[in-house]
Amino acid sequence: MQDCSRRKFLVKSAAFISAASAFDLFAAPSLTPLVETRNASPAQLVGKAVEMLGGMGAFVKPGQSVLIKPNIAWDRVPEQAATTNPDIVAHVVKMCLHAGAKKVRVLDRTCNQARRCYKRSGIEAAAKKAGAEVRFVVDSRFRDVAILQGRSIKTWPVYKDALEFDVLVNIPIAKTHSVSRVTLGMKNLMGLLGGDRGELHKNFDEKIVDINTILRPALTIVDAYRVLMHNGPSGGSLDDVAEKKTVIAGSDPVAVDAHAASLFGIKAQELPFLVNASKRGLGQIDVDKMRLKTFDFRA
Repeated sequence: MQDCSRRKFLVKSAAFISAASAFDLFAAPSLTPLVETRNASPAQLVGKAVEMLGGMGAFVKPGQSVLIKPNIAWDRVPEQAATTNPDIVAHVVKMCLHAGAKKVRVLDRTCNQARRCYKRSGIEAAAKKAGAEVRFVVDSRFRDVAILQGRSIKTWPVYKDALEFDVLVNIPIAKTHSVSRVTLGMKNLMGLLGGDRGELHKNFDEKIVDINTILRPALTIVDAYRVLMHNGPSGGSLDDVAEKKTVIAGSDPVAVDAHAASLFGIKAQELPFLVNASKRGLGQIDVDKMRLKTFDFRA
């Protein structure tokens, strides 16, 4: 099993590198591509963001299987900004299928009761209507995976789909968090893990980086249409929500999180997990080494 997982990791890493090199619209290949779109509907925002990155065809090839990982963790409605916007998830499903994906699956290991989370978030209905398989996480599909580059953890149970699907697309919602200050793309991948995830909150800044050495999304899309500015990650009060009508996306998950942290007035260098990820070669946090493209629908 570990050999199989290792092969999958190498294949996904190659796809990640290939996608990152495909953006001929960015003039300087040494700079990390990053895009931000603002002030439109959720579907318009994510559609334009992916277009600016070269289209979904830069990430998904005909015949490939795609696993989409939104945040469905909480029994909340979209207006409470604790779960990924369902319209963004649905539009990503459509773009993947249009790019030729043979199947697209959407799932998350929830914190509250799964059926309520899937329904109340709006993601189950929206993703199914768009053509995705929407599945609940079941314990029997977790597999222990060796974390070869792990420093604090050397093995952890990972959901089988994350190991077997060709392409992983990560779609977190931007929120505050009591442990990590913010929860964005890197932390969102915890929804693909089994075991006692509470243990990962101890020495979180090192452990979350360990996990991200084995889970490497080809594309990270941060939903910041509504942002939970206080009392995350579960929220509940609409007073804690800011409507920013923004999407941030890129193939470098660390760079995406680094830029998305600015939504909260936080610099990437203030977040130890991002500093650790950068030092360990998982991505870029230096804004001077990013090539940010923005598009404002109201401009």
